Formats: sequence, structure tokens, C-alpha cells
Amino acid sequence: MDVSTNETTTNPFKAETKQLLNILIHSLYTDKDIFLRELISNASDAISRLNFEILTNKEVLDADVAGEIRIKINKDLKTITIQDTGIGMNSAELAENLGTIAHSGAKAFIEAASNHKEGDLANIIGQFGVGFYSAFMVAEKIEVLSRSYRLDDKAALWISDGGETYQIMPGTKENRGTEITLYLKEDATEYLENYRLRQIIKRHSDYIPYPIFFEVEEEQINRQTAIWRQQPNQVKEEEYKEFYKQFTFDFTDPIHHLHLSIDAPIQLYALLFIPSSPEPNVFSDRKDFGLKLYARKVLIQEFTKELLPDYLRFIQGVVDSEDIPLNVSREAFQSTKTILQIKKILTSKILDLLTNIAKNKNDQYLIFWKEFGIFIKEGLATTQENEEQLLSLLRVKTIYKKEILQTLDEYIETFLPEQNKIYYYISENNSSVDQSPHLEIFKKRNIDVILFTDPIDPFMLMRVNKYKDFDLVNVTAQDIDLPPDTEEESKSETDQKQPENLPELLTFFKTILGDRIKAVNTTQKLVESPARLVDSEGSPSPEMQKAYRYLQKEFEVPQKILEINPQHPIMLKLSGLQGINPLREIIIEQLYENCLLAEGIQPDTNTMIKRINRLIETALD
Repeated sequence: MDVSTNETTTNPFKAETKQLLNILIHSLYTDKDIFLRELISNASDAISRLNFEILTNKEVLDADVAGEIRIKINKDLKTITIQDTGIGMNSAELAENLGTIAHSGAKAFIEAASNHKEGDLANIIGQFGVGFYSAFMVAEKIEVLSRSYRLDDKAALWISDGGETYQIMPGTKENRGTEITLYLKEDATEYLENYRLRQIIKRHSDYIPYPIFFEVEEEQINRQTAIWRQQPNQVKEEEYKEFYKQFTFDFTDPIHHLHLSIDAPIQLYALLFIPSSPEPNVFSDRKDFGLKLYARKVLIQEFTKELLPDYLRFIQGVVDSEDIPLNVSREAFQSTKTILQIKKILTSKILDLLTNIAKNKNDQYLIFWKEFGIFIKEGLATTQENEEQLLSLLRVKTIYKKEILQTLDEYIETFLPEQNKIYYYISENNSSVDQSPHLEIFKKRNIDVILFTDPIDPFMLMRVNKYKDFDLVNVTAQDIDLPPDTEEESKSETDQKQPENLPELLTFFKTILGDRIKAVNTTQKLVESPARLVDSEGSPSPEMQKAYRYLQKEFEVPQKILEINPQHPIMLKLSGLQGINPLREIIIEQLYENCLLAEGIQPDTNTMIKRINRLIETALD
């Protein structure tokens, strides 16, 4: 298109442009405030392009004028003007850049958009650079007055109301750069307030590399210097703490920070913090989790979940990379290889930081574990990535060290000779451990057992079943493999006192309990308890059963095997009861429900109370 600066021309937009504008304005931009962010970002880009041009070209209009952005408000005319001292445009460039929206693919875009839901549009428009048109969300008319950096070019004026056509005419402008004037709609007059524009700039454009001013003021609005883009050795500890508190409104110091400046394989700046607590501060405006995403120091997305795995969602901070592919609105980005690469780098660096703290500052790590250990367990429960490192960060308590947090390696150091398994027990709380029949044989043989009491532990142990060369074994398993015992403790069943009529006793148990149990067996793994329940072959794992109970889902307890301790006094006396004896049935019922309680399974309380009362009556007779 040939557009002369000596005449006024009215030019039609392409046939698809109006439809495209509607899609962009009404479907993509969900926050009207971002019009200012887009225009400031474009102004910043124009100044950066000029700076690049000056490197090789000295024939530049106003070569000594510094790069800056100024904003003017006119309440009488209801206008906002954004002015820059950037590279500028001539009339032909105005027609090319503003008169044609995505000129190479508008029709193709509309065809693609018709087959997508509104929320999916961001995934197909990464190639459309039309942030300027977000201004039509708040403006009923836009004027763009610009003068190019070229000495011979003249100023030109572009005007559009977002309709079918736009106009280009000669303009009057002495200085290089661009002025964009928005004639605000009636429902957008809030943007005529100075404080409102400051609020938007502070949120979205605080770290634009060029100063931003209001026209009648010389106080710079934006902070300009992004702390995360400085080299870590140039930032003092107090500056990190101050930034964190301003950034999060959390007035307690973070546990630690991680400052990254990476050039390869991608360019990446990041400043990440481990807060003192996973709970948001009462003054925080965080309604969601995720990192703040910047590109060229422009805020692109407030809460960006895609940059870290969910189990690291407690991390707060900012990420800035010019390698991130942006979509048309800068409100989202495409989940490309670059994003996955950034996620991999950040995750690795955070886990390395935690590993280093755990190794060199154990007291500090234990503070972290108290607040965030549950997230490490969530990572083990939900992903296989970085499993070895996450397991090294795991801290556990055992039956012999209930108050001391240990690493798995420290637990392994307590192994008995020839022990080659890591034994663990899942319990609702530490207090129930002392009464568990499953742990009796371990206590007798002085084998330490890891205790898991967090609700997430069953989910973690459904997936994690090995550490280094050692299998993790639940002590409630039926055929659990124990280290060899001493000769004295390994006497065979025939050498120990047994009920005279043991087969008959087992038959009584099975007859009375019926289908509630799959079988009745004897065991040598009980010491003080008369009986216990173990899972039969093919049953859901103990971890899965615990998980269902934690989720409060309807879950039918699978048939279990009742294992009895044939040397226990109760069993010896039960076997001595002759003939038809109602007391035998009551005792067997109660023994069974005692086992249920030990497994965390609630029996019928009313029936149990009546049975216990009857046993008390019998004992008093």
C-alpha cells in the first residue's frame, strides 16, 4: 500500500479485521487494565529498537534524546496519551503496522478460532502481535501520531474507531517517537485518575528498563531496576528480604532465597523464596499459587503454575526470560519446549538448594521440614521425576526415635547384621504405635521401624517401594521377611507350649467369625497380643486401604486372615473350655473386634459395649 504524507487517505481494513478485533478484544483480554501494560511495553520496545539502530547508524533524528515514556491525562477531553522517544514510524509503517492485523494470516486465524473454545484461543495465536488493539477495550477512538528516526521522514497521523476503516494523514510533530491518544469510553473513565494508572504501572510495568513519568511530574513512576536481573553478588541480604516483603506482603523473613542468572541453554533470570510458612500472610493478595512471569521485565502473568511442579507450589518469586514465546495478549504463553525447559531448570535448582541446606545447615532444614515436609512427600506420591533426590530430602521418625527426625541413610545405619529391608508402619498417630501387635516382634528383636503418620504417607508408599538397594516393607504384611534370629529365639513351634487342641481352637474361630475372615492361622510374630489381622493374597495393599479411609470413600474392608498367638494365655485358656460354652463365642468376637480397632477399623460400638459389659459380669461371678 502506498500512503503519502501529503494527503489524507481512508483505508479499509481487510474483510476479516473487524471480526478479528472482536475476538481479540472480547475473548482474549479478560482484564482491561492490561491495555496500559501493552502500550507501555510497545513504547519500551520502540526505544530498544532505536538504541539498536544507533549502534550502526549515526544519522538519527534527536540522537541525543534519552529514552523515556510519558503519560498525559486530559479529563476534559477524556483522553490518555502515551508518548515515547523511540524509533517512530512514517506513514507507510503506520499503515503496515497498524492498518493490517496479522496481515499474513488473519483469515486463517479466524478459521482456526471458529473451531476452538474461547479459553483455547491463546494456544493458536502466538504468531499474532496485536497487543496494541487491546486499547479498543477502553477507547472509542485511537489516534497515533508518530515521527520516524529517519531525518527525511515526516510526521504522520493514524486514526481509527475500531470500525471498518482507518485514516492516515499528515501530522505535526517536531520530535522523534510516537504519541498514542485514547479517547476513552464512558465506562472507562476510571483510567483518568492518576492513582489508577500508577496502580497498573506498579503492578505490570514497574521494571520496564526506561523511566516512566506523568507529563506534569518529574517523579519517576516505575522502579526500573529489577533486582532479579542484577548479579547475585551485587545484591545485599537485606535487599532480598526487603524485596520479598514488598512482593508478598509477608512481614516475616523468608527461610531462604535462590537467585538465578542463566545464559544457556536459555536466558533466564529468577528470584525465588522459601517463605516461613505455607499459609499466606493475612495481608497478602495471593489468591492462587504460581510464580510471577516477566518477559523483558514486563509482567506477563500473575500466577504461573506451569513453571514448577505442583509439589513446589509453596515457592514464591519471579521468573524473567526473553526466550518465552508469548501469545497475542501477553496474558498467557504456549506450553512449548522452552517452558518445559525452564520448569526443569527451576525444579533442579530448588532441589539442589534444599539438598545443600540439608547437608550443611541441618537445623535450618529441620525448620523447613516442619513447615514444608508434606510437599516433599507429595512430590514422591505424584511423580517419578527427581525421586532419588526427593527421597534424600525425606525425614522420618522411628519406634526408637519418635522425637528425632532422621534421613533414610541414618535409619539404614541402625540395621541389624544381615538386615536388608527398610521396615515401616503406617499409623494414624504416634500414640497408637505402642499398642500395635504388628510391631511386637520388631521390638523383641530390637529392629527399628519407621513410623508414618501423615495422611499423605499411604499415597507416597503406594508408589515408593525402594530406596537405593533396599526394599521398603510394611510390617503388617503376612509373610514378612525378618533378619535371621539368634538360635535361642528361633525355637520351632514344636518346642514351645501349644494348646492341646489347637486344630479345634482354630475351627472354633473360623466357625464363629464365618465370612468375616478368610482363614485362621497361627503365627510366631506376636509376643504380647493374642491375635492380629493380616491381608490375604490378592487384597488391596495396606497403603491403598489406608488411603481410601483417609479419603473417607466408601470402602468395603477385604476379608483378612486372623493370625493367633498360640502361646498367649488367652488362647491357652480358650482351648481349655470344654463343650458348648457361650463365653467362648463372646471372647472370640471381642478378640476379633480388638484386632479391627488395632487396624484403625471401627466396629459396631453399641454391640461391642454390650459384649464388654457381659464379659465384666462373667468375670465378677
